[in-house]
Amino acid sequence: MKNTTKTLLSLGAFSAATLLSQAQPAPKIAVVDMAQLFDNHYETQAEKAKLDEASQKAQAEIDKMNKEGNAMVAEYKDLDEQSKNPTATSDAKAKAIAEAQKKGQEIQAKMQDVNTFANNAKATIQQRIQTFRSMMLGEISKVVVKVAKRHDATLVIDKSGPSLLGVPAVLYTDPAYDITEEVAAEINKTRPASGSSSSPSPAITVPSSPAPSSSATPKITVPGVTAPSK
Repeated sequence: MKNTTKTLLSLGAFSAATLLSQAQPAPKIAVVDMAQLFDNHYETQAEKAKLDEASQKAQAEIDKMNKEGNAMVAEYKDLDEQSKNPTATSDAKAKAIAEAQKKGQEIQAKMQDVNTFANNAKATIQQRIQTFRSMMLGEISKVVVKVAKRHDATLVIDKSGPSLLGVPAVLYTDPAYDITEEVAAEINKTRPASGSSSSPSPAITVPSSPAPSSSATPKITVPGVTAPSK
């Protein structure tokens, strides 16, 4: 009797587990490329244009400051030559030396100003990029969820990023599971009419290392001029 009871209990537990597994629907997976959606988003393209403009303005200001600094260096060289002029009086040499020392300090201050401005400009644009990227990925994710629910998907996988091994997170997927293009079409429904075009816009990626660019590195050319001495 006891064995029969145990058998019935075991069968009951097995049946309950079977019914529970049958009650849970099989997962339905959808795949999306978030990087592609971000890069091709019309707002990303608009932001890229704004960032390029800000970068160009920062570069122009740096170039202006460098030009001013180099003009100061030219003045310093002239004063240095005056201090070494054998025909100059002692008073004239002393005056040239004092002015050259003052000009040298001004040059150092200008170089510091250029560095500070360049670093601040870079940090500002980087912060803009980070804020924009975070906001846009959040907005795109909402559309992804909307489209995924339309397909009754229970799981969405982003195939754009690499795994910890450096290989694609999704090695293969049936195109039927990819909802990227459908999400892109849904996003473009909100695209301003003025930005519409008969042909697709090229992908534009917001740079991860914005201006000032490498060419904008602060440059005040200080030639090998020895400090004037009495």
